[in-house]
Amino acid sequence: MLLSLAVTLAVTACGRDQAPATDSTAAQPSFVLDEASLPPVNRFQPSDLDDTINACVDFAGYVNAKFLAANPVPADRTNWGAFEMLDERSTAVQHQLAQHAASLEDATGVEKLVGDFWATGMDEAKINAQGIEPLKDELAAIDALSDTAGLVDWLQRTAARGQGFLLGVAAMPDFQDSSINIAVTGQGGLGLPDTPYYTDDKHAAIREAYVAHIARVLELSGVPADEAARQARDVMAFETRLAKVSKSRAEFSRDVSLYYNPMQVADADKLTPNFPWTKFFEVQGIEQPKLFSVSVPDFFREVDAMLVDVPVEQWKSYLRFHVVDNASPYLSDEFVQQHFEFHNKTLSGQKEIKPRWKRVLATINNQIDEAMGQMYVKVAFPPESKERMEALVANLGEALKERIQNLEWMSDETKAKALEKQAAFTTKIGYPDKWRDWSGLETSRDSYLDNVLAAQEFNYRWMINKIGKPVDRTEWAMPPQMVNAYYNPLQNEIVFPAAILQPPFFDPEATDEMNYGGIGAVIGHEMSHGYDDQGSRFGPTGKFENWWTEADAAAFKERTAKLIAQFDAYKLPDGRTLNGTHTLGENIGDLGGLATAYDAMKKATQGQPDPMTDGLTRDQRFFLNWATVWRRNFTPEELSKRLVTDEHALAQFRAIGAPSNLPAFAEAFNCKPGDPMVRDGDDRVIIW
Repeated sequence: MLLSLAVTLAVTACGRDQAPATDSTAAQPSFVLDEASLPPVNRFQPSDLDDTINACVDFAGYVNAKFLAANPVPADRTNWGAFEMLDERSTAVQHQLAQHAASLEDATGVEKLVGDFWATGMDEAKINAQGIEPLKDELAAIDALSDTAGLVDWLQRTAARGQGFLLGVAAMPDFQDSSINIAVTGQGGLGLPDTPYYTDDKHAAIREAYVAHIARVLELSGVPADEAARQARDVMAFETRLAKVSKSRAEFSRDVSLYYNPMQVADADKLTPNFPWTKFFEVQGIEQPKLFSVSVPDFFREVDAMLVDVPVEQWKSYLRFHVVDNASPYLSDEFVQQHFEFHNKTLSGQKEIKPRWKRVLATINNQIDEAMGQMYVKVAFPPESKERMEALVANLGEALKERIQNLEWMSDETKAKALEKQAAFTTKIGYPDKWRDWSGLETSRDSYLDNVLAAQEFNYRWMINKIGKPVDRTEWAMPPQMVNAYYNPLQNEIVFPAAILQPPFFDPEATDEMNYGGIGAVIGHEMSHGYDDQGSRFGPTGKFENWWTEADAAAFKERTAKLIAQFDAYKLPDGRTLNGTHTLGENIGDLGGLATAYDAMKKATQGQPDPMTDGLTRDQRFFLNWATVWRRNFTPEELSKRLVTDEHALAQFRAIGAPSNLPAFAEAFNCKPGDPMVRDGDDRVIIW
């Protein structure tokens, strides 16, 4: 939906529920994973190193140039590296599980959900035979709209089914009391990746391609070609107007307060008199909240005006296009292909569409992710990995505590608050202690799109039913099979799904320096998010509060400004630069995380002789594995998109950014002052 905060800040998942997901496999045939058929993981190898490149000049190239040259982006991907290789491995595990679930007779619980989605999604002949038919009723309802009242009714009813593309609500912990969920709403309604795509000259070709895409989708839905072309221009004008009052991803990433703007429902009704929120909550079937957060009020003022001054026919073109475009991945081949041509090929440079089985698994992960996750961890996550991770997290916590205690630039008053926050960290490893209950989600072997729509509505109801209730701190925002990790400032928690706990990040059989340079730095990174420029605005309990003295806040800003300047100065071969402001939070996470992981590694190996594995010192291998994590190729289109939309710096710069600020790196590789990988004096950035 429109609420990026629910996913990126509060990290609130928007999932669903079906038949009891307890121990539904008890009477089913046992499943044994065929590990021999899984893709390989990406471990660091000494043979990866390119001795023609000086580590002190180009550390990323020294570690990764040979791998990147030998591993171009696969045709069905837009980027390729360590993360993506693990994602392929996770996907291969899920492939086996989905096939198994679909083969079960009289399946219940999560196996029935996964099996139904798999069977209907893989029935290509049936989907192709249906064509646009599954959307006929909804398109007819749009065609029948004739006035503002009808538009508002349509928007509110579709939101109640979990299809609030333009206007809707979600549940999120209250910034002022993170133990309680409140209702939140925010901007939405755009089909391009970010607001600059609608205005910047450099995106003119993308805008032209988008208009052509809109026209083609409308034509496929039954609109005559000439009329579809006219309507496409109307849709583009509609979205451009929305974009001009919307905030960019960069703006949201650097000011978390933009997400939080609590008001009474009566005041929200005054903000949008043509779109009564009192009626909206009634249609959603939930109790009217005393307060709810209305992010970016200017966006809602504009939508309210558009409900009156934009012709109904233009609204109908906009709604028709998005209903069809959003459903296209689940329709017949001509819709699927058109969706791919623009969203994947034009925007991101993906050369070939993924095979159907991968696309169906992506749908499963979008709609019933934790159901698949419950099956995944039974076959792909050994208990000893969780035990080893718990020890690593404890060591990283102690190292971070010591770093905070020894900060020269921070007062004792602010240190005390920072240490209180560190002591309050909650850690989640592998998978939830309590699985989500999917009771009530009804799926079948009849229709792929019907299963998707049922899941969307179920997930929406599951989410909004949290409004006004205590936050369930056992919930996860990522499923176990996702190769990722996160920090949630509203719960002050760090979370590491099972799928990332594999090489090069984590290996139970690896030496300490490899694990600390991999998953240890990731742990430190997520902990450091609690102290980045936005995470540091939340206290130990997750409350949005200022716990800094004025002098310490100024000192912090001075140091983060130097990190912004560092990344602003990085250039691509074609001269384009990074955006150090947009990527600041992640760069703070990398710098603090790597430094903390190094300290923890040194303490864990204290008194142990350096094994000099493969002729490399322990410290060298620590930094080499860090860089291995950040090996990644991009298609040109995907790289361009990420420069605009991604709050993470490009991988090759993450490989070098943090190490260049650590004297331990220079010492490990015998680098000298003046080498590109040595930042010293006023150029060196020290934060946490």
